[in-house]
Amino acid sequence: MKLYDDPDSGNGYKVRLLLSLLATPYDLVEVDAIGGETRRDAFLKLNPNGRIPLLELDDGTHLPESNAILFYLAEGTAYLPDDRLGRARALQWMFFEQYSHEPYIAVLRYWTRHTDKTPQNEPQWPAREQAGYAALGVMEQALGACDWIAGSRPSIADISLYAYTHVADQGGFDLAGFPGVRAWLNRVAELPGYAPFVAR
Repeated sequence: MKLYDDPDSGNGYKVRLLLSLLATPYDLVEVDAIGGETRRDAFLKLNPNGRIPLLELDDGTHLPESNAILFYLAEGTAYLPDDRLGRARALQWMFFEQYSHEPYIAVLRYWTRHTDKTPQNEPQWPAREQAGYAALGVMEQALGACDWIAGSRPSIADISLYAYTHVADQGGFDLAGFPGVRAWLNRVAELPGYAPFVAR
């Protein structure tokens, strides 16, 4: 398989982390998303949505969207629950990550690292920060009841949420008030096969 990805992408890191945890071999094709490479014709032929990560399967099929890739790769492994409700719970948290977590924590990380405050984004900053902390609060509540976000063992829900949560400080978020989240971050980092996020 080939993974088209930008090393600075937390969404890409989700996939790289799961591949490492599963000891699955793949070829990495680095794509400079920040430099606009994903908007060029050569990449748009592979993914018309112009986003990474993008997984190319052995038969040449292309699968975009980080959480869909996680679901595909986890099939038949311990990282995808084998019961119907367990799979739905994993998906529940992955949808939460995309709609209630990533638009705030990941976006503020990107702005802080690559644009800082501008006349366009500065008015949005407080609301995004508030929503990011609200998402962390939801996670804290869930992790007060169990070690893993979607059940009794680690799953792709944990991988999905870990990617941007463990670098939330890069967007100005302080995790001091979230002891359950911090303990969970440590548990993920101790999983066999764990690979750190090495960004640009």
